[in-house]
Amino acid sequence: QRRVYRTTTHVPRELGQIMDSETFEKSRLYQLDKSTFSFWSGLYSEVEGTMILLCGGIPFLWNLSGQISGRAGFGPEYEIVQSLVFLLLATLFSAVTGLPWSLYNTFVIEEKHGFNQQTLGFFFKDAIKKFIVTQCILLPVTSLLLYIIKIGGDYFFIYAWLFTLVVSLVLVTIYADYIAPLFDKFIPLPEGELKQQIETMAKSIDFPLTKVYVVEGSKRSSHSNAYFYGFFKNKRIVLFDTLLEDYSALNKEPAEGEDGENEETKSKTKNKKQGCKNEEVLAVLGHELGHWKLGHTVKNIIISQMNSFLCFFLFAVLIGRKELFAAFGFYDTQPTLIGLMIIFQFIFSPYNEVLSFCLTVLSRRFEFQADAFAKELGKAKDLYSALIKLNKDNLGFPVSDWIFSMWHYSHPPLLERLQALKDAKQE
Repeated sequence: QRRVYRTTTHVPRELGQIMDSETFEKSRLYQLDKSTFSFWSGLYSEVEGTMILLCGGIPFLWNLSGQISGRAGFGPEYEIVQSLVFLLLATLFSAVTGLPWSLYNTFVIEEKHGFNQQTLGFFFKDAIKKFIVTQCILLPVTSLLLYIIKIGGDYFFIYAWLFTLVVSLVLVTIYADYIAPLFDKFIPLPEGELKQQIETMAKSIDFPLTKVYVVEGSKRSSHSNAYFYGFFKNKRIVLFDTLLEDYSALNKEPAEGEDGENEETKSKTKNKKQGCKNEEVLAVLGHELGHWKLGHTVKNIIISQMNSFLCFFLFAVLIGRKELFAAFGFYDTQPTLIGLMIIFQFIFSPYNEVLSFCLTVLSRRFEFQADAFAKELGKAKDLYSALIKLNKDNLGFPVSDWIFSMWHYSHPPLLERLQALKDAKQE
């Protein structure tokens, strides 16, 4: 794929009508930089993980956690307390070692190509907030999971699976209302033509829409997105302001009297015109609602939970194997959290790669089906132009090696999607 980025320097003939040479070159250089970053960060991650294993980093951190919890008055019999200290230290280590890579990606690569809208202060405040919120969720959930495994008896894997199912459903339900607003500002989409058209389209396919929000994604990045969430009769749609041509802060002149941070943020945009017109936004939403109407969301949840149950069952089979713990430096103890880490992170690694590929294939199929659904709604022409605009705004490179694309791309390449829409568009 890197060879494709390096050698494809001219717009292919089949792309001549949809992409100018300047945008093509910008996207090529952006993806090449991202590819280089991905290679080096991935290599570092592999080296770091290997050194941790070879140098006994996991048992060292476990023993350190025992010392810390011991000083707090919790002896070896308080395994769950020690596990939580271990988890806190491990996630802190991961956050610190990953910080330079995140900084480089945000303030060098994304900044260089015009996507970053964050200040350094915003970035660190966001990172600290994210770490705290993660711990507030991760530590209580982990402690309860370990407790269930401890008291669950022979069928603990069933109870553990049911617990993780409930937790995942609760998190999906509360995420957009209580967690996401901690990081971004959500405002109701103002009354007007776009909101009326969205409500009309939702009603036409019996989508139980209750609210439409706009999130100020432009304070973080100029990349665009849209999604819906909620269960049963309480569905909400969220649109990034960068998706909306009429609402994106990136298309507006800085107003007088605004604070310095906003002025600095907007000065970076260089009056970049981006986003989609109302008809194109409706076409994108038609695609997203197609996922709901065709049951893709429910199917993904079912597949995820079937996989989760299988993993917990295999964990129950393997957890008693002392040689697994010994291989990772645990000769005298078999902590439950360490067993979860060994089995889920290492033993299941080959299986997870195969599963990931299968889900990627399924995802591409779902994307074609959602495009076809939008086409049936009469949105083929607008979706066609929206896909081109979004590809341009996000500097997506439309040429890819077929093996790389097949393995990594959860969405079909742009040309394939456009070709599927082309006949209906012409009609």
